[in-house]
Amino acid sequence: MSLYKTLTLAAIKEEVPGVKSFFFDEADADTISYQAGQYLTFVVPAGNQEVRRSYSITSSPALTEPLSIVVKRVPNGVFSRHMLDHAQPGDKLMTIGAGGFFTLPADISGIKQIFFFAAGSGIAPIYSLLKTVLHTHPEIHIVLIYSNHAPQSTIYLEELQALATDFAGRLHIEFLFSVSKNLSRARLYKDLLKTLLEKHAIAAGQQLLSYICGPENYMRMCVYGLRQAQVPAENIRREIFHIPQIVHKIEPPDTDLHRVTFQLNGETHELEVQYPHTILDAARKKGISLPYSCELGRCGNCVAKCRKGQVWMLNNEVLTERELEQGLVLTCVGYPVGGDVVLEA
Repeated sequence: MSLYKTLTLAAIKEEVPGVKSFFFDEADADTISYQAGQYLTFVVPAGNQEVRRSYSITSSPALTEPLSIVVKRVPNGVFSRHMLDHAQPGDKLMTIGAGGFFTLPADISGIKQIFFFAAGSGIAPIYSLLKTVLHTHPEIHIVLIYSNHAPQSTIYLEELQALATDFAGRLHIEFLFSVSKNLSRARLYKDLLKTLLEKHAIAAGQQLLSYICGPENYMRMCVYGLRQAQVPAENIRREIFHIPQIVHKIEPPDTDLHRVTFQLNGETHELEVQYPHTILDAARKKGISLPYSCELGRCGNCVAKCRKGQVWMLNNEVLTERELEQGLVLTCVGYPVGGDVVLEA
């Protein structure tokens, strides 16, 4: 079974300068199963290798709307420049499908309110989540705190204003613009965050769920403010767009060679893995195409379930304690330790 699927561009829309939405043909999109808040990973051949780039899905699986993503121009970004400057309706893109854990919990019955925090293009996955919750969970109240430079550079400004009107009483939006003359309302900072939480919160911290997407410092501040408001850590989700290279100086407790049996799409593959090569490295060396994107343990695209043995991970910024207890591991930063391992993806 091929890991890759083909999507055909049906339409393109400029949202704001440097940002465009891309809508896919319905027939192709029907082959993609996704949850609100996930992303699509696209694959571009580059010589004997391939380049992978992930973009948040902005459509909602709960609505009858075309599958869509939004792409922001990134300096020296080969894929984003191509999409914004050259992509045309009818073009075909190769994808490995949807992935990511920036999604709604399977059981949301104990949640009364959701706070969304977005900065700039961080609105992309949140837009999908927000629409989905509004249409499928009428009992949940929503607050969106959305930071941008100016109204004219705000992605989905009119669409969000329309939603606030249509769902008045359930959806409250706080737009923050850094060009504002009112400096106390220009950028989100610790005291303003506290004020907005006190203004809008209608439930105890344990009944609040929060999603954050933006620059690293922005997200760190939001997490701090939410924890101060007694929101449990497991109720706070972050989505990371820009992933800097991380240098680690630690090694797994076991650097011996071990066998990894990988069950993928009904097929069984045998790998030999030894540090410093990860499970993903070993699979690629053998020509086995596994899902992956960031290769740093920060996106979750390479997740697999450990059925036997133990996998030590160099870094993990996406799997929760509950998911770790269920045996989920990240192959891009994973090494078998203590013996042979059986994985399933």
